[in-house]
Amino acid sequence: MNINSTAFTIFNIEVKWYGILIALGAFLAIYFAGKLAKRAGLYDDVVIDFAFLAIPFGIVGARLYYVIFEWDYYSAYPLEIINIRNGGLAIYGGIIAGIIVGYFFSKWKKINFLTLADCAMPGVSLAQGIGRWGNFINGEAHGGPTNLPWGILVNGQKVHPTFLYESILDIGIFIFLYFYLSKHKKFEGQLFMYYLIIYGIGRFLIEGLRTDSLYIGPIRASQLVSLIMIVVGVSYTIYKYKKADEI
Repeated sequence: MNINSTAFTIFNIEVKWYGILIALGAFLAIYFAGKLAKRAGLYDDVVIDFAFLAIPFGIVGARLYYVIFEWDYYSAYPLEIINIRNGGLAIYGGIIAGIIVGYFFSKWKKINFLTLADCAMPGVSLAQGIGRWGNFINGEAHGGPTNLPWGILVNGQKVHPTFLYESILDIGIFIFLYFYLSKHKKFEGQLFMYYLIIYGIGRFLIEGLRTDSLYIGPIRASQLVSLIMIVVGVSYTIYKYKKADEI
């Protein structure tokens, strides 16, 4: 798998496919979040205002998450910490940062955090699905050996295309949340909670196939975060349905 990670060069600056795909994902996330925000009755430009904070903090969070778990390398090469052109962004770090920013942004603007999260998560999932192809171009986020017909060759060995598995998962979540659940949701935060549950389950399974996982001791960090997401999503959903039955 030898793909040129540089899309083009302008003024002697290499523009990477990874960055282009992240930018495309961010644009589409803003577009679809804006559609849902208008439907939810939030003020005009709320998504743009939020994006100006969430995108940069999300990138920083994604990088810090990755750097923390790869500190042995980055402590020896500290200047590489800011070099994200060749990958090294952990999506869970970006999601965590985005949730934190969203919470404080909602307090600041006096809007419902769960409503904002419902508007954002379908587009975030779509952006993840697009961004995973940047992993493919960079030759990262693949799995272990497989004989399956859709395996990809990495260093002469056929391996699981885990980037593809997650891209399909993410785009599937987007389709479900945006085109179905957003029109049938029963409570504020339902899209957010269903994202936590579905993505958490899918990521937990896919992470078990990957060869480049970040670890907390013997535990894959992403699987641990996935379990926490599933517990939060299921617990809150059960709580809301039980509360509705009591009314």
